[in-house]
Amino acid sequence: MHKAGFVNIVGNPNVGKSTLMNQLVGEKISIATFKAQTTRHRIMGIVNTEDMQIVFSDTPGVLKPSYKMQEMMLHFSESALADADILLYVTDVIEKPEKNSDFLEKVAKMQIPVILLINKIDESDQKTLVGLVEKWHGLLPKAEILPISATNKFGTDALMKRIKELLPESPAYFDKDQLTDKPAKFFVTEIIREKILRYYDKEVPYSVEVVVERFKEDDKKIHINAVIYVERDSQKGIIIGHQGQALKKVSTEARKSLERFFDKKIYLETFVKVDKDWRNSQKELGNFGYNPE
Repeated sequence: MHKAGFVNIVGNPNVGKSTLMNQLVGEKISIATFKAQTTRHRIMGIVNTEDMQIVFSDTPGVLKPSYKMQEMMLHFSESALADADILLYVTDVIEKPEKNSDFLEKVAKMQIPVILLINKIDESDQKTLVGLVEKWHGLLPKAEILPISATNKFGTDALMKRIKELLPESPAYFDKDQLTDKPAKFFVTEIIREKILRYYDKEVPYSVEVVVERFKEDDKKIHINAVIYVERDSQKGIIIGHQGQALKKVSTEARKSLERFFDKKIYLETFVKVDKDWRNSQKELGNFGYNPE
């Protein structure tokens, strides 16, 4: 008997979905920072055993869109409801259960197993947690509820065991040696964008998109040229920084992470260009990979 299925992870921004995804997959597939809207696409991480294949899918945080890119991000989250065999809805001890009630109503109507994960329980107490479990049970009465701490790996083993129990019988969807559905270039853009999220404040990181224009690999090294797109000339100046120091710092940190990720020597060149209002341009969003699935 072989089991296989899609385990899709949804929830609001900043509740630790990407950290959970990385813990379950065992690799840094999904970037995780302390800023909301980190994940912009659906990212799959594939776990294989001899008799099982679990396809985890991390999605952008559920939010009310204020521009076209966020509309695309919400679409990615809603598409995860359509093809899931098991749904993991992630919340935490801070979030108000009533947030995004429209999305929750769709989750409540689902006929597949739904596991509600209350993350960051190390930041709460028993009384608060009991009250949260009661509230969530009222909103999603059919869901199993598991308290976890993804950062501290508390409850993740029990979650993995339950996922394996619920997984349907099926042949594998992907090759056994495949780790993700995304190409290598995708992870280059994600790692560079992660560094930008870490090192810049306010609106600038959310106005940034990264495109890899050159990815040349041999047995020992990879040469990469990447373009960082921003919406305004002023943002370009901020990204580059005084005498190029800010961009140099981001590039250096990105190169180190890329060398760990690919286990090869990385030669990285970064450039900054302005693409005005790309977040509201259907054409530009398509060029940057925000295509409806």
